[in-house]
Amino acid sequence: MTDSDDALLPLEAVRPAEKAKTLGAPVAAADLPVARVVVDNPLPHLDRPFDYLVPERMDAEARPGVRVRVRFAGKLVDGFLLERVAGSDHGGRLAALERVVSPEPVLTPEIAGLTRAVADRYAGTMADVLRLAVPPRHARAESDKSTPGETEPGSTDTGRTDTGRTDTGRTDTGRTEPGQTAPGSTAPGGTEQGGAEAGEGRPGRTGEGSGAWEAYPMGPSFLEALRDGRHPRAVWSALPGNTGWAVPVAEAVRATLEGGRAAVVVVPDGKDVVMVDEALTGALGEGRHVAITADLGPAERYRRWLRALRGQVRAVVGTRAAMFAPVEKLGLVVIWDDGDDLHAERLSPYPHAREVLALRAHRAGAGMLIGGYSRTAEATQLLASGWAGPIVADRATVRAVAPRVKPAGEDGELAKDQAARAARLPSVAWRALRLGLEDGPVLVQVPRRGYLPSLACRTCRAPARCAHPPTRATLTEQLLCHGPLALRGGHAAPYCRWCGRIAGDWRCPSCGDGRIRASVVGARRTAEELGRAFPSVPVKTSGREGVLATVGEGRALVVATPGAEPVAAGGYTAAVLLDGWAMLGRADLRAGEEAVRRWMNAAALLRPSAELVVLADAAMPAVQALLRWDPITHAERELADRRELGFPPAVRMATLTGSPSAVREMLGEVRLPAEAQVLGPVPVETRRSDGEQERAMIRVPRSVGPELALALKGATGVRAARKAQDVVRVSVDPLDLI
Repeated sequence: MTDSDDALLPLEAVRPAEKAKTLGAPVAAADLPVARVVVDNPLPHLDRPFDYLVPERMDAEARPGVRVRVRFAGKLVDGFLLERVAGSDHGGRLAALERVVSPEPVLTPEIAGLTRAVADRYAGTMADVLRLAVPPRHARAESDKSTPGETEPGSTDTGRTDTGRTDTGRTDTGRTEPGQTAPGSTAPGGTEQGGAEAGEGRPGRTGEGSGAWEAYPMGPSFLEALRDGRHPRAVWSALPGNTGWAVPVAEAVRATLEGGRAAVVVVPDGKDVVMVDEALTGALGEGRHVAITADLGPAERYRRWLRALRGQVRAVVGTRAAMFAPVEKLGLVVIWDDGDDLHAERLSPYPHAREVLALRAHRAGAGMLIGGYSRTAEATQLLASGWAGPIVADRATVRAVAPRVKPAGEDGELAKDQAARAARLPSVAWRALRLGLEDGPVLVQVPRRGYLPSLACRTCRAPARCAHPPTRATLTEQLLCHGPLALRGGHAAPYCRWCGRIAGDWRCPSCGDGRIRASVVGARRTAEELGRAFPSVPVKTSGREGVLATVGEGRALVVATPGAEPVAAGGYTAAVLLDGWAMLGRADLRAGEEAVRRWMNAAALLRPSAELVVLADAAMPAVQALLRWDPITHAERELADRRELGFPPAVRMATLTGSPSAVREMLGEVRLPAEAQVLGPVPVETRRSDGEQERAMIRVPRSVGPELALALKGATGVRAARKAQDVVRVSVDPLDLI
């Protein structure tokens, strides 16, 4: 740092030498006396390392990657020591490290470089990304220096490498970014080697068989590339059926470990973690991997994270936080069902697991596997650019295991059967459930949770909104709640989903009628109706109130919301997908893609050639993709439409959300690239308590994405430096664009 930066330095760093002598200046370490520290400070204009003096007494403990405490702007704050160097560009006296919190080097050079790259990609700060990457310290777990477990198959080293390195973990600059073809990379089935050293020093292989990958023409060559130390990148369209996608993932991880490298698997939720955890135990044996989820508790989660850091295990599976798992010699990253919104981080700077893993694979020279029953437009973009290759089964194999899909019109069919009308089922769906129940469990997917989550006036069909009077006489009509009304049960009074108040005296402001009707039916109400239609069959529900992991082989009606469908032993004998219009009619850029994803995830749980009824118009492209079991064509058309309209992933897009004055002020100050297009700002529907909000969208070509992120971060830093009161939320490539 230079003298011009003194205003931003900790106060101790610019004290006169005379005062320092009075206080007793610390004696600097003899070797590499300057520590570069990333401070836990969210201000964008201070997002850079700061130089501190390493006292002689801390010389042994102050290693790269350790947690430290430093004085910053007069306060003691936490930070991570990135590296130690011989000198500093700062002309004044440096403040000394206050203390080393722990001698454990928890921030590896690779993760440090990755967090910096993620912050730059999403216009955020490195401190914010580090909070996502490194879990909070737990002293008792950290003091447990248990002996490392057995060596993974094919691995010769379970210990850690020297954490005192001063490199930043960057790979060579010749590698390409995701979306471009990289030297040494191969699509599945390719023969190009990742480097001359790829085959040197590797132990003998323990499992040459491809097992579950034999059903895919390119599957065996993908495993072969992993064993050979290459970095194949693939988008995998998994076959439907109740055989389980976790087994092929476990085989890919085993092949990577046999090649002497580590693997990281990221899945949407805890239910999927359990499936992969069991498959990895079967493929690798006990104690060869760790599963990391949020519900473990801070101590156990940190203990498992440390096992990966210390090299005791070289395979990690978990939810989105596992994308930063600190394994060494990374050889493969896997993400399952990348279209699930659980992969999108809710905390700033809002990174997506798929993008982080792709960036990590690029930087580390590792392979990548993007798997799912359906396919996203983002994965299709990687295929179109040549950055990844496809792994798909031939059509004959797909037809042999895919369910028999029947679309059903809702209005005309309901009049054919009284019992069907009571349960909101057309006759074809009712017959499918009845026949399926003769052999085992059947599945009913309902897109909405709750009982009656949306109500309307019975006469004019206007949405029922909260009209609770203001609590203070000075409040105006514009500040009322106006939240949507819902019902929790058949004998309950309507309540507001926003403020929670009971609306027993509600009347329609348009026609004055006080009667209500259901505009959307939830899972619990559907289970109640099906219970009356099939009185002798047990009804099980799985959703937000409680998620079932598995169900038995006996007769049962399983009503589940999307993503909460339990796995049936032996597979479901039939399934019905209710209210297709609720997903296809959403005001969302990804409505069609999301509908295909949710439908196929449910359909994949059926037995081969079982009957599946979807209540939606057969002419819709999403329904046709399900009928033909062809998510690839649907994803390619989706990507073509987005290219034509100028939406991600064909372009890079950022949103600015905040008060109208703040958004317009920031748009006036930010120095956007010449290619940038500004759309809006437009009002955003929020709760009344949040105040009026507007959102502007900024669109640029993909190649200009880094410039856009840099410009937005600079504008955010200017606002933070002058302490602007209104916060503007910046999100790059968010899921909810419209």
